[in-house]
Amino acid sequence: MDTQTRGTALVVAGVALLVLSLGVSAAVAPDASVDDDGERRTLVGIQGGGPGWHEHGSILEFTGSEQTWQVGDTDSYFDVSELENGSVMAGFMDGGYTECGPYESPCTHTGFRIIDPDSAEITYEYSFPVRNQGNSEVHDVEQLGGGEYLFSDMENERLAVVKNDETVWQWNASSYYEAPEDPTTTDWLHINDVDVLSAGVYMVSVRNANQILIVERGEGVIETINADRGGPDDSCTKRGQLADQDGDGDVQCGSPEVLDHQHNPQWLGGEPGGTGEAAVLVADSDNDRVAELHRIDGEWEVAWTLERAGGIDLRWPRDADRLENGNTLVTDTLNKRIFEITRNGTVVWSVRTERIPYEADRVPYGEPARGEWYAGDGPAGEKRSSLGIPVVTWAAVMLRGVFPWLPFWYTGPQLLTTLASLGLVGAGGRDLWRARN
Repeated sequence: MDTQTRGTALVVAGVALLVLSLGVSAAVAPDASVDDDGERRTLVGIQGGGPGWHEHGSILEFTGSEQTWQVGDTDSYFDVSELENGSVMAGFMDGGYTECGPYESPCTHTGFRIIDPDSAEITYEYSFPVRNQGNSEVHDVEQLGGGEYLFSDMENERLAVVKNDETVWQWNASSYYEAPEDPTTTDWLHINDVDVLSAGVYMVSVRNANQILIVERGEGVIETINADRGGPDDSCTKRGQLADQDGDGDVQCGSPEVLDHQHNPQWLGGEPGGTGEAAVLVADSDNDRVAELHRIDGEWEVAWTLERAGGIDLRWPRDADRLENGNTLVTDTLNKRIFEITRNGTVVWSVRTERIPYEADRVPYGEPARGEWYAGDGPAGEKRSSLGIPVVTWAAVMLRGVFPWLPFWYTGPQLLTTLASLGLVGAGGRDLWRARN
């Protein structure tokens, strides 16, 4: 076989392999959308996509499985909720501000907004400048009443309450963790959620420490979920996160087998800070699952997990809410889908989003302050698929974040096939070039 013939054959084989592989994958992929009767209303905060995942942020509302409202023109939105007057409140991050404090103009601001859903106009905004767009956002905000708002601040790693644009209370994570000299220069703790459990008692997700804290105003931390039991700290120190600031050879790090870089916990019941039975539901993101933890005899244990739903493995979920009907609403971030699942594992509603979702709320009641507990008798639904090479599978998932047009079924095998196809086409192209020169 001469060089030109071999080159042509390799190019044709590469293209055919790619087309056949993707075509078969699309044909056999499970349906990521499940229609319903149109009665469910769901708000979704869209972080966006592209490099850094901070492009084309928006807030979507679905009525049933139909998108019925959208507001955008912001780099990223995060936690979303509907207020009693029908307005929408959301954490956000956006660039192009000229009021920049210590940073050069134009700069990035983060904070929260209240939006009129009828006009899509911003009726109130509280925001402040941050060093950059990466890992410095306000991911969550709660309305306390009396003109007060509670939010989580990743730039300064704190909880803060503001009223009339003034800070009236704050809790600094440096009072509990070993802090770097300037927390704004590194993604230190990544505090990504705060919920009100009762008057002056808040639950906060400290992502990089694999821990959930209960903080009481005037008292500080009154309980640590997934407390440090002396195991390895690798999961908390990767990518320059927690560091041994005091030189004792240890950082405060919860077990990654219980929680690994979690998001958006929901308190299901029990006494915060107590020793009796209690439960919390959480998106256990780096473990690619949703987990329900129970406090038993003073210790927190994994009692229930969800790893796969509707024939699709969960990929970096970042929100899970136990609804009033006993079902669970899940934001499956890197699969770009929101779904509702029953206790026995049946997906009763699901929608796909074009861009990366951060969090979803079923309106009008949002994330209930208490919820039904699931028994600790094993996972709901299916176990995660054992197919694929973990590193390749994760690379494919990350590509879907950078290139939102890639379908959810583009996983490890499809990436390997793509690379093989490109290799064949490249080798064939090289032979054709040699034959012509």
